[in-house]
Order: sequence, then C-alpha cells, then structure tokens
Amino acid sequence: MASTPLPTEDVVDDDDIHPDDPAFSVLVPSDRSGERLDRYLAEQLQELSRSEIQRLIDTADAEGSGVLVNGSKSKSGYRIRSSDLITVRKPAPKVTAILPEAIPLEIVFEDRHMLVINKPRGMVVHPAPGSASGTLVNAVMAHCDDLSGIGGEIRPGIVHRLDKDTGGLIMVAKTDAAHRSLQAQIQARTATRIYQALVWGNPQFEHAVIDAPIGRHPVDRKKMAVITDAALTARNAVTEISVISRYVGCFALIEAKLQTGRTHQIRVHSAYAHHPVVGDPLYTGARKLPGDAFGQIRSASLSAAIDHLAGQALHAVSLSFDHPDTGERLSFVVNLPDPVQRLVELLEEYKQT
Repeated sequence: MASTPLPTEDVVDDDDIHPDDPAFSVLVPSDRSGERLDRYLAEQLQELSRSEIQRLIDTADAEGSGVLVNGSKSKSGYRIRSSDLITVRKPAPKVTAILPEAIPLEIVFEDRHMLVINKPRGMVVHPAPGSASGTLVNAVMAHCDDLSGIGGEIRPGIVHRLDKDTGGLIMVAKTDAAHRSLQAQIQARTATRIYQALVWGNPQFEHAVIDAPIGRHPVDRKKMAVITDAALTARNAVTEISVISRYVGCFALIEAKLQTGRTHQIRVHSAYAHHPVVGDPLYTGARKLPGDAFGQIRSASLSAAIDHLAGQALHAVSLSFDHPDTGERLSFVVNLPDPVQRLVELLEEYKQT
C-alpha cells in the first residue's frame, strides 16, 4: 500500500501519558523584552492566580518544578529578555499511601515476571489527586504484592501507561529486571503496540505515517496539539495509520501503530489528519452524522450508539514483545470493548468494498 504524506499545518490523541510535559514553555519574543517575569506570566497563564504564579516562582527547584528562566531559578521582578526560555511546571502532587483494592481485572497473561492486562475504559492507571483509588495500581496491588519498584511509590510495576478513557492491553512488571527489559523494548521500538479506532470521515489514504511533534496546546492547557512553532516545547511523535474499513464515506475503522508514546498521541494525530476519533470529548469538535446518509431510524440508532460510547472509540487491541526472561516472542490480541463493537456492527451494512 502506498504511503500518503499528510498536511503539515498546525492543527490540533491517546495513549501513554507523560507527566513530565511542561505546563508552559516559551521563548520570550523581542517585543516583550524588559517586562517583569511575574506580570508576563500572569498574562500568559490566565488560568493561574497571581499568588499561584508567585508561589511557582518562589518554589522553583533543580528538578524542574516551578518557574525556571533558562533553566535557573529567578525572581518575580526579573526583567525578561528576548529569547529567554521560560518553563513552568507545577510540582508533582503528593499522593497518600496506596491501598490494595479488590477490583476485578481481565488478566490476559501472567507469570512470575509480569502481567498483561486488558484495562477497561474509564480506569485511571495510577493514583493522582482526584483519582486516589479505583486505579489499575490499586487493583494490581490486591492481586499480587511482588511489583517492580522502578515505577516508584505511585506507579509500582507500571511499564507504560494508557489514558483513562482509552482501554486495552498494558504491561505490568513484577521484577525490576522485567521492568528494565520491557521499557527498553518500548524505547527501541521492538515492542509493538497497535490500537484500533473508529474515526470520522473517509481518509484519502490506505496507509500513512504521521510524523508531527506534539506538545501542550498553547491556548487550551487541557489539550495537546501538533506544534510547529520552534518557540514552543514539543516532543517528536510518530504514528502509523492503516485503514481497515470504510463506511459510506462518513466513518472509517483504522489501525494505529505507535512508534512513540506521547500524551493523547493517536487522538491528536488523527485530528491532525482531519479524521478525529469518534466520541473523543477533546478533539472531535462538533462532528455530527450527515442528515441523509443513513436514514432517519438508522441515524437515530447510530447517534444513540455514539452517545453510549461515553468516550473515545479507541482501544489498544494488540501487544507484542520479547519475554523479559526467556526472550520468547509473545503476542496478545483483544476485541474492541462492547460499546465500540456495537457501533461498528451497526455500520457494517454500510461498509464500502
């Protein structure tokens, strides 16, 4: 299948969450030189109060938390200069002791080295403020008490992560050796992670590679975006997308293979290609069913099925890697979750050949 290059304009998807992404990063433009640091940040970060900005300036540390100017701590009254690099990152929140919770898990594979779990949509991977319980870590700790410590107190055994509303296959390490091996395979791209997603529209390609850096959205801090402005912080992101099925030009079922693991990567890259994931609350926009494509009754059924998704139609369906102890190549596949599968089944009679 031929690869089709995708547009490179700055447009605003899933996946592995990287908490070290800075909340804000910018090179000071020449026309703002001479302004006070605190006043400049108050204008740029209107979601933060002046007292919060002052606290972030005062509590900056060598680990990168708080406000840093050119990598160093500064003062509120510092007069910023052209091309100063200002980064702002809130300090990691403190989480209370993690307690085991007897939450049912769909365990696909387990031995003394690791587990592979089919994480349900809606489950947070590890505790955080606002999600201190009911997480995958709470459930795994109740299932076994021999988890790798590499992930730290909050993320014991967690090798890679999935967004809360993205379900699917995830690896958990029981030993530090297994943890190191599995993470090295992800970094070397020898571990293969494949997702399926239902997206809006009819892609003008069968196979494409989206190579577009992702960073924090410059305006909406809850979102990520493809970033082309060199003054903003972004990390390289590469996603391979192949079309599995098309449905009357209104939807397509795609397969996405990650070469990197950025926050919301598949969701952002799909939207960047003008085919956002169905049901995505952040990146889909105001997409609606065409008025006459399916007929009144069928449109009502499809609309109800989309509403029933309660999140993005995206799932990590396939995972392949070398066993961290034996070296045996292991591969696992799971089905789409029921709400997504139901929507796909409704679309089958409209499948294009």
